[in-house]
Amino acid sequence: MKSCLVRKFLTSSKNCGMGKKVKKEVEPPPKDVFDPLSIESKKAATVVLMLNSPEEEVLAKACDAIYKFASKGDENKVTLLSLGAVEPLFKLVSHEDPLVRRNAIMVFGIMASNNDVRKLLRELDVTNSVIARLAPEEDIVVHEFASLCLAHMAVEYTSKVQIFEQGGLEPLIRLLSSPDPDVKKNSVECIYHLVQDFQSRAAVRELNAIPALLELLKSEYPVVQLLALKTFGIISNDRETRIILRENQGLDHLFKILETKEFNDLHVEALAVVANCLEDVDTMQLLQQTGGLKKLLSFAEMSTIPDIQKNAAKAITKAAYDPENRKILHEEEIEKCLITLLGTDSDGAKAAASQAISAMCENLASKDAFRIQGIPQLVQLLSSENEEVKEAAAIALANLTTASPNNASAVAEAEGIEPLINVLSAKRDGTVANAATVLTNMATQEPLRLSIHGVMNAIVEPLQSTNSLVQSKATLTVAAFGCDADARTELRNASGLEPLVKLLHSKNDEVRRNACWAVMVCASDELTAVELCRLGALDILEEINLSTGRKNNFSEGALDKLLDNNLSQKYSQMGYLSSSNIITDGFYDYGQVKPGVKLLSLEELSIQELNDHRAIILVNAKLPEASLSAEDKSQDLYYGRTTSSSSIRKSSKERASSAVVSPVEEKQESSGRSPSSLSKSSTREKGSRYYNLDKGKEKKEEDKPKEEEELQTMPKVQQEVILEKLLWLPPFDSILLDYIIDASKIILPLTTTKEQVIALALFVADKMGGPIERDKLHEFSWELHISEIEFELKCNVVPIGKIKKGTFYHRALLFKVIADRIGIGCSLVRGEYGRAWNEVKLVDDSPQGITGLLLPPQTYIVDLMYQPGCLMKQGSAEADHYLRI
Repeated sequence: MKSCLVRKFLTSSKNCGMGKKVKKEVEPPPKDVFDPLSIESKKAATVVLMLNSPEEEVLAKACDAIYKFASKGDENKVTLLSLGAVEPLFKLVSHEDPLVRRNAIMVFGIMASNNDVRKLLRELDVTNSVIARLAPEEDIVVHEFASLCLAHMAVEYTSKVQIFEQGGLEPLIRLLSSPDPDVKKNSVECIYHLVQDFQSRAAVRELNAIPALLELLKSEYPVVQLLALKTFGIISNDRETRIILRENQGLDHLFKILETKEFNDLHVEALAVVANCLEDVDTMQLLQQTGGLKKLLSFAEMSTIPDIQKNAAKAITKAAYDPENRKILHEEEIEKCLITLLGTDSDGAKAAASQAISAMCENLASKDAFRIQGIPQLVQLLSSENEEVKEAAAIALANLTTASPNNASAVAEAEGIEPLINVLSAKRDGTVANAATVLTNMATQEPLRLSIHGVMNAIVEPLQSTNSLVQSKATLTVAAFGCDADARTELRNASGLEPLVKLLHSKNDEVRRNACWAVMVCASDELTAVELCRLGALDILEEINLSTGRKNNFSEGALDKLLDNNLSQKYSQMGYLSSSNIITDGFYDYGQVKPGVKLLSLEELSIQELNDHRAIILVNAKLPEASLSAEDKSQDLYYGRTTSSSSIRKSSKERASSAVVSPVEEKQESSGRSPSSLSKSSTREKGSRYYNLDKGKEKKEEDKPKEEEELQTMPKVQQEVILEKLLWLPPFDSILLDYIIDASKIILPLTTTKEQVIALALFVADKMGGPIERDKLHEFSWELHISEIEFELKCNVVPIGKIKKGTFYHRALLFKVIADRIGIGCSLVRGEYGRAWNEVKLVDDSPQGITGLLLPPQTYIVDLMYQPGCLMKQGSAEADHYLRI
């Protein structure tokens, strides 16, 4: 650092003469006065010490030297901070000497740009002293650096609050009219930072700062204009400010900037202010009347500057949130402008135009206008490498296709299906959610839905998302596509049911509701319903329905649908099957289970060791498969047979006749014994006789290598299919099949439902041990009979056809099974203590003498035990007596 001159002084001198010496006496200085001293310092620390001097000239020159030193770089500011220069400078800011005050505030103004210095300034609470330097009587240089200091400090939120609370806004607004451009620049910059807070925005409006800010737009200095526009960009978010701006012809100033090419560096900020102003319908109408709106749209279309294109589109987006504004924009053919912006090279402009299209979709006429040219371009943007563009395009397509079948078809025509499915694995959650929405909208049209393939495979990943919006839209997509059997199979094979079931636990109401909806739709077939139950959907839905806060319109429907397509579970849990619940092959009656208890599968029950629990009654009159597909071979391998080329060429009739024989019966016949002569030694020692675990008893040892070789030579996919089929098949009940065939021959020719019901009751009773006298019911040893069958089969699962002595629940089940097969509507009800009965609806005959009177059907309980074929009206004493234990 160069030296500071503190004070000049003269030293005594000697005068020399010619030929003689002249002696001059000098008066000595007073003893209490310090001789003037000139100091030259090259250390900042020395000058910092001088800031504590009582001499004003020393203080002024020290501050000036420190200002020059601090101006050289940020490192010097840090050095001064470490030397403790800030504290004494703070005192000098309020010094009585104007020159000292000016130089001190200059140092503050330049040093406040450093973050560490600002931190200390906040701790010292210097804002009040700095604001005081904005007083009108202060020098213009003081105004410049005081406003500069405040502008630096206003970057921090805490300082914003201090400046506002200590009244700094009013003098700053006054200085907007200062003749000095630096003061204007610093003041408007500080105001720009302050109005980030809503309190300051309101104060700026109340202090009538709008006219002064508008004057700054005419400044010859671009930085001043830019800061003024940025300030307007923030304060114009308030409607009251926009009204004042409109009243002061602010839009004229803004459009003059937009129309001036030399101001192209200000166009982006000017457009941001215009965008806020366009939110008001009055402003929009004014611009439409004056032609300003056409100028704006033309400006957006013709500009080649990406930021201008983007901000123009954003302005349209803001305006389009108001329905009246959308109407005006449509009248000005805004759609053409936005379609043009979609074709630009700027990703920012494409994204902004897509967002504007989304906003304009609320106008039905605009939605139709985008169909021909807009939708194809948006579909192309789905393949963009820019994630923002991809997301904006997906949102626009979602809005365009919502409640618009024609637009949904247009997406398909634009070859948008494949890009949409690909987008389901995009990085952004918004992209995925809206792509799913588009696909859901398309699925409302059956022809479109059937033409879309691969959605269920792709939707599995979104179902596992942690974003609730993605989860909600993904489950909705599953609900939309799940009504098709192929789609359900695809979802099941893609392991999509497990994440779907997990979403039933969601705490988000919409996600949980849509998940219930999807489960209800997917439970439309038995395979999917059983799998959903295995994954715990049934228990979760029961829990949801017990909660008044969590259950919804679909949770109860999903539970009913799940049970309706898993009748074994329904009957065990609910104890009731309606006439619409048709019992199919594979049904089994496990007995009553408590809510929440998971019902084991038939396969799991079959491999259990014999126990003393209630026997599981199986219904399966389905013939083994006898097709020529890979399934043939899997069945043959399962039954211990090999398939030769000659057997494949058998006629369908021969195959069908040979398929009727069950695997056990086939073995019995080959050994020369009848089924009744089956002994304990001929049964399998492990698990059910319907398992093929011990293959040594099913085929010769020499056949094993041959079959293994055949299996290994098959394609891998075919091997997987066969191995899956090899696992287990339920046993075929040929006796039940005979029952159904015989009952059909006897009952179907009867003309009335009543006659058919009575005939079926007699048939069932006959097959299950005939009528039993009430008093001798205890002598009817059906339990021993069932135990013998279980022991014979070495299995707890008993085919219903094998039961010759059946009690209430055996007979009622058989009645329901046969009735369902031959078309008699009846329900199955489980009672207590082994009771079960069937209910049928019959129309009574018209009263005597009255013809043509159609009476409502009455519910009757069918007697299958005591007086088979007796029909007892529900609620009658006779019916109550029948059901009584």
